[in-house]
Amino acid sequence: MKNIYFLGGGNICAALLGRLKDDTRFRLFVAEQNPERQDFLRQNFSVEVNTTLPELTPNDILLLAVKPQDMQNALQNVQHHGALILSIAAGLPCKTLSKWLNNTHRIVRIMPNTPAQIGMGMAGLFADCEVSAEDKNQAEYIMNAVGKTFWVNEEDELHTVTAVSGSGPAYVFYMMNAMFQAAISLGMDSKTAKTAILQTVIGSAQLAEQSEEDFAELQRKVTSKGGTTAAALSIFDEAKLTTIMQQALEACHHRSVEMGQSID
Repeated sequence: MKNIYFLGGGNICAALLGRLKDDTRFRLFVAEQNPERQDFLRQNFSVEVNTTLPELTPNDILLLAVKPQDMQNALQNVQHHGALILSIAAGLPCKTLSKWLNNTHRIVRIMPNTPAQIGMGMAGLFADCEVSAEDKNQAEYIMNAVGKTFWVNEEDELHTVTAVSGSGPAYVFYMMNAMFQAAISLGMDSKTAKTAILQTVIGSAQLAEQSEEDFAELQRKVTSKGGTTAAALSIFDEAKLTTIMQQALEACHHRSVEMGQSID
């Protein structure tokens, strides 16, 4: 049985606690400064919560879940003694974490997203040079508890992960809100509009997941020439929505790089 120590008790931590608390492979501990959050974690997950971490061992796992701007200060008194480090702090490169953790390179960086809160997350992972195959299996197992995972070969690829899946839920919510506002303007009541949009998005995603066809082909199959769907899509084409989406992801990617450099 391994110990997993969480440094920070935010939403991803809570999601993992909820999925792992009954897993007999692990014992779970949390270091959290906020008293109200401490009470929440104890009451909901029956987990041991303290303000600081004990001395760790090489057999332990330490998951870093504090804000990037607070990380250096949070790590000042951490004695990890070679534990496996998992970091979900966006933008903090391995070299910076290593510098703050006495030059360890047994680090896995993880870029999760918010659907992890309901076990439907998507996380990209990168392993630093001292991470073993067993370590990778452990990291993957832990993150698979709250969704799906994939590995990238180069750390810089995590910027693209951030642009696509890390920030991706916000793009979907933006589109859903735009559809909601349009539905209201066309006379649909808010409750019906919300239900219709939610089911459309959920159903479309599940259809795409179960289909062997790509997104473009699925779109073509629902678009009759000269029909209602074609009329709507023509507006997207006139507005160059595909180009706008490309520009949006590039802006997200650029900001991810920029943030990492500024923190470093």
